[in-house]
Amino acid sequence: MKVKRSIGIDLGTANTVFFLKGKGIVLREKSVAATELGRGKDKRWNAFGVEAQRMIGRTPVGIRAVRPLEKGVIADFATTVMMLHHFIGQMRKSRARFEIKPHVAIAVPSVATAVERRAVEDVIIEAGAKSAVTVETILAAAIGAGLDVAEARGSLVVNIGAGTTEVGLICLGGIVTHRAIRVGGDDMDELIARFIKKEHNMKIGEATAEKTKLEVGRALPSTTLETIAIRGRDLKTGLPKSVEVTSNDISQAITPVIQQIISVIKSVLEQAPAELVGDVMDSGILLTGGVAPLPDLDTVIAQETGLPVTVAENPMDCVAMGVGQVLDSSSASFVSISYS
Repeated sequence: MKVKRSIGIDLGTANTVFFLKGKGIVLREKSVAATELGRGKDKRWNAFGVEAQRMIGRTPVGIRAVRPLEKGVIADFATTVMMLHHFIGQMRKSRARFEIKPHVAIAVPSVATAVERRAVEDVIIEAGAKSAVTVETILAAAIGAGLDVAEARGSLVVNIGAGTTEVGLICLGGIVTHRAIRVGGDDMDELIARFIKKEHNMKIGEATAEKTKLEVGRALPSTTLETIAIRGRDLKTGLPKSVEVTSNDISQAITPVIQQIISVIKSVLEQAPAELVGDVMDSGILLTGGVAPLPDLDTVIAQETGLPVTVAENPMDCVAMGVGQVLDSSSASFVSISYS
């Protein structure tokens, strides 16, 4: 017997995370699709998720591996539909049975326009959902991190993803003040690639840049250096080349993005009511999102703001967990949502 289940989705630029009501996080995949080039019915889908991620920068002629989302919003509607349809199919095969057309709640960044929000709802319906509900990413992150967003006490949440960074001051179940920029982990990867090009005259791909960030990246220089050997193409000879970079090199490269994030946090604090700023002085700043675990990021934000900073438990899952709870009556009663 199939049972009614609600699905919460964090449809991110780099990762898509599914929360199944009653089960928790059931699927975590890369937001990537690989397809053979063609039109209409001639188009054939090769891979999605992690499998497609491995193809980026390695595909032969005639196959294209792409991210269908850019800066937190849908850039390729058809590809996003097929990717979500595939992921939902995976859930049906590997997890508890649920109705053919589930109810879905999905996070959208506050920088998304009305047209972009509608596109998210449409893509969910096209992918097989019975209904679509959208919720602000920053609210979902707060709920998923375990904050009691309904209480009369201000909480400052910073969600840093691959394509966007959102900062929100939350109180009494709503967002009092917030700001968002289309800057995140992808921009750090781009700066790392530029650094390697400038300092070593070598070109590397986005996968190598991300791997370098994950392995030795940190937000502050350190006396204890970590080193990694990375490979690419020598821009002078065109031949393969290998160089070593340190954690301090990466820290230097990504500083501009970190400073942008800090600037947005300060901007929200400057706009906040004095009483709520007093609350934040006690509770501090909560970091969520895929970039939150970057070593020393909490330290540098604390130094720049003078506030205590905490990284949420399982920061990559907070948005999916929060958006999945929105369909519960206990959460939906105070979260601003829009129905398709």
